[in-house]
Amino acid sequence: MNFLTIGHRGVMGLEPENTLRSFVAAQQAGLDVIELDLHLSKDGALVVMHDTDVDRTTDGTGAIADKTLAELRTLDAGRGERVPVFEEVLDAVRTPLQAEIKDVAAARALAEVISQRDLVSRVEVSSFHDDAVAEIARLVPGVRTALIASRYGTDVVDRAVAAGAATVCLNIRRLTLEVVEHARKADLRVIGWVVNTQDHLRLVRALELDGATTDYPEIKRTGRFTA
Repeated sequence: MNFLTIGHRGVMGLEPENTLRSFVAAQQAGLDVIELDLHLSKDGALVVMHDTDVDRTTDGTGAIADKTLAELRTLDAGRGERVPVFEEVLDAVRTPLQAEIKDVAAARALAEVISQRDLVSRVEVSSFHDDAVAEIARLVPGVRTALIASRYGTDVVDRAVAAGAATVCLNIRRLTLEVVEHARKADLRVIGWVVNTQDHLRLVRALELDGATTDYPEIKRTGRFTA
């Protein structure tokens, strides 16, 4: 089994999340995929940040959607890092990316970049929102997509199939064998998040998942030896 270790917002357990510093550290640690989050700035830039506002992860306040890219660039995203845009991440690392989009508008902006830069083989697009997954699949034929869920039952598999997703990324704390079996019958990959402990890693292995999203790169190393 080709077990994937996915760096959550880079290596957010060690570096400021969703920064170039964090993404480079994830690549240096040998993680298979780097996960990041995308929002649109006021002037339409694909900004890499998790929350809808800048309050938690920078020294600023306010909604991303109310700020221009130039305004966002003035903020400290941790250890002197600036808020990056998606295109900068593409240039900073070579590792495959999993880009989480928050809405249909972000899907459309991301689709344009994927098409322009021929990124179908490098970028998987994920979202909690079924309509965003369906929209990116419509706009970029052949793009790999994943539906994310935190609170869910076996219905998440049916939702993923309906949206055209090939993967479900599921909260490891709620994952059951029943959900995994249902996903396998639908020929879906299953990724568990966030896997930061050996107990969670053992569960991932016991359920024979396809990969784990983690805050810490050590999971890459210990994952090889955990039954």
